[in-house]
Amino acid sequence: MPDLLKGKTAIIAGIANKWSLAWGIAESFGREGASLILTYLNEKQRETILSITGHMPVEKMIPCDVTKDDEVAGLTDALREMGKPIDALVHSLAFANREDLGRPFVETDRDGFLLAHNVSAYSLVAMSRAVAPLMTNGGSITTMTYVGSTRVRPNYNVMGVAKASLEACVRYLANDLGPAKIRVNALSAGAVKTASARAVKDLTTILDASRDHAPLRHVTDSAEVGDVAAFLASDLSRGVTGNILFVDSGMQLL
Repeated sequence: MPDLLKGKTAIIAGIANKWSLAWGIAESFGREGASLILTYLNEKQRETILSITGHMPVEKMIPCDVTKDDEVAGLTDALREMGKPIDALVHSLAFANREDLGRPFVETDRDGFLLAHNVSAYSLVAMSRAVAPLMTNGGSITTMTYVGSTRVRPNYNVMGVAKASLEACVRYLANDLGPAKIRVNALSAGAVKTASARAVKDLTTILDASRDHAPLRHVTDSAEVGDVAAFLASDLSRGVTGNILFVDSGMQLL
């Protein structure tokens, strides 16, 4: 269906490079007619994003370090200045210390545990609170998760626990924001060779397993994730909230 998101304005947080799931989502949103607002962490990331999104309908770029309350509040202010409703938010942010992904979960220290949850889970709550008042016509909030939230996956460790927290946040946010006609869902993508995923030890083995054993016999592509995200941001998903949708070639079955 062409122009699935025509006339809609979407915020996308989490583009790091062309391999980011957020970049694939931005590609799909742009193709379907959405106007894009992109957030970035720092000037270096802003320059990278500019270099790979020149062909996309980017209306505005806004700095937002989700670990800083003043920058999250600044996101709300910047959006209000635009004077238009926001229709969709895509939250594709996660981080954990590399050492916490490479050692047994039981050895996770307090700081590493809190960092993973702050960036990977609480930031969804903070960004939802910042953006929801601008969703005056209702809207869609989508975040990214992984099957390691409910099943032990080697070397995923504290990130799996943070993703479990993220999924619980999705359910509670869906309940809180539902009366305002704001839908909140998560996409559980298969393993993709993104910048953050490369921090997971033996990623190649995980990718090979998808290629060899997933029901669809291929590794998840960011474009597949982008297209499902476009569905969630569209009016076609108007009755869908509080859900985890798998886009992983069927690996969740194994």
